Amino acid sequence: MLKQSLQQRLLQKLSPQQIQLMKMLQLPTLEMEQRIKEELEENPALDEGEEMNMDSTTSNEEEIITHDKREDFDFNDYLNDETPYYKTHSNNYAKDGEEKHTPFTLGDSFTERLLSQIKLRIRDEKQKVIAEYLIGNLDESGYLRRELFNLVDDLAFSQNITTTEEEIEKVLKEVQELEPAGVGARDLKECLLIQLGKKERTIAIVTAEAILENCFDAFIKKHYSKIAKKLDINDEAIKSAMDEIVKLNPKPGNSLIESSKSIQHIIPDFILTDSEGELNLELNQRNAPPLKISPDYMEMIKGFNEGAKSKRDKEAILFIKQKVDSAKWFIDAIKQRQNTLMVTMKAILDFQKDFFLSGDEAKLKPMILKDIAEMIDMDISTVSRVANSKHVSTPYGTFLLKYFFSESLTTDSGEEVSTREVKSILKEAVEKENKSKPLTDEKLAILLKEKGYLIARRTVAKYREQMHIPVARLRKQLV
Repeated sequence: MLKQSLQQRLLQKLSPQQIQLMKMLQLPTLEMEQRIKEELEENPALDEGEEMNMDSTTSNEEEIITHDKREDFDFNDYLNDETPYYKTHSNNYAKDGEEKHTPFTLGDSFTERLLSQIKLRIRDEKQKVIAEYLIGNLDESGYLRRELFNLVDDLAFSQNITTTEEEIEKVLKEVQELEPAGVGARDLKECLLIQLGKKERTIAIVTAEAILENCFDAFIKKHYSKIAKKLDINDEAIKSAMDEIVKLNPKPGNSLIESSKSIQHIIPDFILTDSEGELNLELNQRNAPPLKISPDYMEMIKGFNEGAKSKRDKEAILFIKQKVDSAKWFIDAIKQRQNTLMVTMKAILDFQKDFFLSGDEAKLKPMILKDIAEMIDMDISTVSRVANSKHVSTPYGTFLLKYFFSESLTTDSGEEVSTREVKSILKEAVEKENKSKPLTDEKLAILLKEKGYLIARRTVAKYREQMHIPVARLRKQLV
């Protein structure tokens, strides 16, 4: 049953302009460049270039670009300056000296390379179609993850080909002969065995095949004693076999995919230089080229306002007003973005000044988003958007801004240290451990306690996982 009622609710909504500004704030340099190019193409009232200074006083055109807080404005404001545009504009200025290179690579894709190989191996048209379909179903790692009985149905419906699992298996063997070795495998075990099968038959290779075929679970869990007992071999034979296995590629497809991907260069958003102990920070000028309101549109406004006021003219003026409004907002948004980026980065620079002067990771202070937000009197979400995907070029390398943020820990002496310092100690301990008897999380916790860091075992496990360091059992090696 429907009924009417009155409700009072308090809502807070963001305007489309505010949403766009937040999106622009988190864009890195290259994406921001693309965003500006798109706006230049879509809005004819927006031009690239420096705004001209007509005289010492602030012209009406300049008022469009500066931060005008009014919700609306009168087009008659633009009509005071009677100087024609062509008398103050010159085309003989020098272009920006900075060269902008677009990185690119040439080459075939992963699938195209495999298809070109299979055409040379298979002559039968039906089998060739099956092979091409199999290659199309390989994932990025080069594996065939689908069951053969499912492929039988797919080929019947999509390719109108009647086949059997046995025939697909036969064609799959041909696909598995392609380069790089291991493509077309259905699991890790088959992938490694395919690669071993293409190597010269030595004792170590034969032993490696026996380990994978008969003791695969023990191999994954590094239970070497179980392997030795089941295959009746000594540790030396296992070590020789393991040395051959670790040379194999568990994801053969990646070697082709990576080579076919476009190279993505990191363009820093900030450039930090050290001049005799004085740090100088600047925003990368590639963030945004100079933008201005199109002078042609200014002339059009004058023309329409001086002419007849027909309905068509009013529609034209309304269109121009919308485009100029949009261009003005976009220019203001870029200025606001640049200001927010600089204010945030300067706060990070002040907070981590010891690191930027020395480059010593141990001098990084514990710092969270809230610390910077309070320093610059902005919301935490704003700081998060600035730190997202932004890089700074320093004398010690290029860093992601997120690198400088870390939580704090308290030592037994009461001193607050960064978790990054603790992770560095953990990493060093793992690198120097006895590989035949790797340190467990419990022993790592004891080691940190001896150094003055009171950390629980589960916290050690969390930091270890964050650094992608496997558990002690999987780090064990035969020496």
